[in-house]
Amino acid sequence: MKNIYLAIPLVCLAASIICGLFGKAIGRRGAHSITIAGVTLACALSLVVYADVRSGNLANHTVYTWALSGGIPFQIGFLIDQLSATMMVIVTFVSLMVHIYTIGYMAEDPGYQRFFCYISLFTFSMLMLVMSNNFLQLFFGWEAVGLVSYLLIGFWFERDSAIFANMKAFLVNRIGDFGFLLGIAAILYVFGSVDYATVFASAPFIQEATVISAFGEWQWMTVICLLLFVGAMGKSAQVPLHVWLPDSMEGPTPISALIHAATMVTAGIFMVARMSPLFEFSETALSVVLVIGATTAIFMALIGLVQNDIKRVIAYSTLSQLGYMTVALGASAYEIAMFHLGTHAFFKALLFLAAGSVIIAMRHEQDMRKMGGLRAIMPITYITCAVGALALAGIPPFAGFFSKDAIIEAVHHSDIWGAQYAHIAVLLTVFVTAFYSFRLLFMTFHGRNRSSASVIRQAHESPNVVILPLVALAIPSVFAGFMFFGPVVVGDYFGDSIFILRHHDVAQEIAEGFSGNTGFALALAAIWHGVLAWPFWLAASGILAAWYCYCKNTALPAKIARASAPFYRLLVNKYGFDEFYQAVFAKGAVVVGKLLSQHVDAGLIDGALVNGTANTISGFSAILRHIQTGYTYHYAFAMILGLFGLITVFVWL
Repeated sequence: MKNIYLAIPLVCLAASIICGLFGKAIGRRGAHSITIAGVTLACALSLVVYADVRSGNLANHTVYTWALSGGIPFQIGFLIDQLSATMMVIVTFVSLMVHIYTIGYMAEDPGYQRFFCYISLFTFSMLMLVMSNNFLQLFFGWEAVGLVSYLLIGFWFERDSAIFANMKAFLVNRIGDFGFLLGIAAILYVFGSVDYATVFASAPFIQEATVISAFGEWQWMTVICLLLFVGAMGKSAQVPLHVWLPDSMEGPTPISALIHAATMVTAGIFMVARMSPLFEFSETALSVVLVIGATTAIFMALIGLVQNDIKRVIAYSTLSQLGYMTVALGASAYEIAMFHLGTHAFFKALLFLAAGSVIIAMRHEQDMRKMGGLRAIMPITYITCAVGALALAGIPPFAGFFSKDAIIEAVHHSDIWGAQYAHIAVLLTVFVTAFYSFRLLFMTFHGRNRSSASVIRQAHESPNVVILPLVALAIPSVFAGFMFFGPVVVGDYFGDSIFILRHHDVAQEIAEGFSGNTGFALALAAIWHGVLAWPFWLAASGILAAWYCYCKNTALPAKIARASAPFYRLLVNKYGFDEFYQAVFAKGAVVVGKLLSQHVDAGLIDGALVNGTANTISGFSAILRHIQTGYTYHYAFAMILGLFGLITVFVWL
């Protein structure tokens, strides 16, 4: 099994290296064959590991010691438990679907081999992150995912917008990563180790330890958790570090699916769940997580209402759903957050790949106002997209219903500060999510086709290599909720891989409401409970409102936009975050840079220190040159003056 653990990430790395170094030699067919074979093997081995873990075989395995500093070992190793095994299956399966889909989507792109190299390397990086058993390897995977996402977002580097987007993603993530690195440094300082097992075992004994700062006395545990969460805010795009994620749509659609569904943005959610033995000892940190998540969920969902780019609508839905997961983390429902992470990975990848199928048919047009009537032309894409929209809206029995309902129940049962605000926010988000999900579906596939006649004539269903991943992702988008609701919410699916203090165990309180039900009966009980609750009717109302606005009375949305012009402009401008950051940080940095360049670099360093030193020596040398004339009588006269001066001094003293 140790060899299998090692092989899972390394086959992806090997495929990436071969494709990257020998891309021209192996050609397009060789590039996709090798990388798909690598990720297929990784997926198969991940399923073997998953089955082994479910049978009770856990592992904490060190591969080698990378460095030894001050008596502290920095190691490379794997922690294989219920949490990491679940993530390995999700990451490799979604990555495999994206690899297959890419054959059709990127068929005509000149960077075909380079793209396969990048996405295989991306999969390797994410696997190293989720399999790590220490903070050093976690940080390596964390930064590697960020680096490859930078390369993928700017894949079409000839576009200025792509370069701007990947630089934006890189800089915003550096802010989060700085906090994350400080959190790891604080852990090393307080615990004297970067090994998960050592740190988690010591956590109860230092929960009362404090540190004095300029802001008063703080518990070390709160400081550590807040710093780690800053990293999660950057990677998982939580307000106010969310601005990079919508712009990441500048990358090709397959990587949008991979970034938004199973890798990159879910890294922050996974990290907080992994760090549950730390977060559970800081209620302050949990409240911050809860409020930030709720704010992200509702405010990003509202922006999705006014987006017309099909990919950006799905991007803002990702932001909102990440907010849901963060809310669950703040409510100590870590297992439910991971449950929603899994179901969301399937239906969000499905929606992105379905959007890519539409974009192919529409000759790379992404504006939904220029679409419509594609239901008859692209029936399979339409059905799979409808499945994704129903799952996203939380309609039973689709997967999103079970996980989203469980999150809402978890927040409802939570009693920490901010829980009431979070409960109201996630309830309102249900209606908004259902509305923009079906707004996308109706604008794209229903009504008349608003594109040009030539595009309509050429539009057709996508090839099988594109359709196959859609169907494969649609299946778990329907059935994953049925399969995992009982084990996650009522059972002990994650075992000891997630730590919850008893007074925070809201999942247990939810489970008590379903006591006595098992298997299929449990799923039916959950559906019946959900149908009688507010979230279902809010979702149904959102779908009905979207149908009325975009199928029945299509002039109504424009009237509403005019009637609520200030609010509409606020949403279109995305609350002004981009403008504020551009004006304050980007332009502010340029102004400060110019001042430093002119006055510090040119004035002080070059002018006063470097050139000033040279000018002083040159001037002093010019004076000395007048003294060194070469005439004997000048030197004799100088000697006489010197002797006279010395006599004067001695006489005076």
